[in-house]
Amino acid sequence: MGEKRYPGLAGTGTRASATTSTGTGTGERARTDGERARGASWRSWPSREALTRVGVPRGRIVLDHTMIAGLSVLVVTGCYTSGAFDGWYAPLPPLGFGLCVVAALRYHHTTLDHRLAASLGLLAVIALCGLGAYAAGAPTPATVLWIVVSVMAMERLPLPAGLATVVVLVAGFVEADETGIVGAGLTTAAVLLAGYSLRLDAEARGAGFQLLAQERLAREAEAASAALAERARIAREIHDVLAHSLSAQMVHLEVARLQIEAGADRSEILKLVTSARSMAREGLAETRHALSALRGDMAPVEDYLRELAREDRAEVDVTGDRRDLPAEASQAVRRVAQEALTNIRKHAPGARTRIRFAYGTDEISLEIRDSGPPRAVDGTRGPEELGSSGSGYGLLGMRERAELLGGSLDAGPEGTGFTVRLRVPA
Repeated sequence: MGEKRYPGLAGTGTRASATTSTGTGTGERARTDGERARGASWRSWPSREALTRVGVPRGRIVLDHTMIAGLSVLVVTGCYTSGAFDGWYAPLPPLGFGLCVVAALRYHHTTLDHRLAASLGLLAVIALCGLGAYAAGAPTPATVLWIVVSVMAMERLPLPAGLATVVVLVAGFVEADETGIVGAGLTTAAVLLAGYSLRLDAEARGAGFQLLAQERLAREAEAASAALAERARIAREIHDVLAHSLSAQMVHLEVARLQIEAGADRSEILKLVTSARSMAREGLAETRHALSALRGDMAPVEDYLRELAREDRAEVDVTGDRRDLPAEASQAVRRVAQEALTNIRKHAPGARTRIRFAYGTDEISLEIRDSGPPRAVDGTRGPEELGSSGSGYGLLGMRERAELLGGSLDAGPEGTGFTVRLRVPA
């Protein structure tokens, strides 16, 4: 037997390496986009996740509502205790405060929509209510409203707009604070620190939600990829089973054709046709077995090899500690054994065959060796008319399967026979 037994076997394995150098340009572009985003982040709006209250702890919500209620009481009672809203002016503080509440609620929605002009206009409404309170002689409620406006601007607007809002209100802080510039400076610093801290806290929470959404999308993509890989694996298994079965049937039908042309006995021809029919049934049964193996319902590999070798009277030698194998590795051993024994029947009928299967520490190995076709009476090798049947790419497909699993498959003549060796991590 020579190299013609397995044409196309050499030179494989290059397909998997053809796509190893993709994604460099994509990674570089992603880094550039990230740097550009970081450079513009101080001028941009906070993320929508940061502007919503989704994910805010319940205790934090209760604390915020408590602070808002306290400031509301402080503003309204401050207007009355100042003595500026007596008599006919008594309804003005509740009305003004109600207007501020409406403006604050609308401000929440306009910032979610990133409408800067509308957001600044609503803050101006609250600031003007404070200005009215200050003009009427109630500086404390006015200062509270201006502080609230400054914090809201720093927390939810782009930083340039937030800082501009605080700068505009600094004049009010100076005028309303009895300590003058020193008190106004401390107030401004406290406003900037509080507003920016709230902004960072919201952005951190928003970033967490964005990462969670990205992880969810990645898991969905991974699940879709796994489903496609599983479909491809099932298709490959069915293809291999059917290719093996049909190849064996072709061998028997080819022998039947040769015998018909040679005028052989009808009973011999019928025997070959019956055998081909039996192989068709076995192919269907093997397909069912392959599907069961893909679902994890499979017999041990060594038992399968002994059953497979019984027909060819091959010797089976199993070494190592038996253990459960991944479905892909087990199927690779089964398909290679089938293909190798089919090739022996085709190219070396009657040859002595030895199958060695070994459990290693981190891999399994399979070796199938035959002695070559027996010699005829005159000392020559027997005929190889069947060597041309089949595509000759069976072991090539098995080699590609082994490489996909990180293993290897070698096949070639040794002495008067032929040897197939498979190694797969498992």
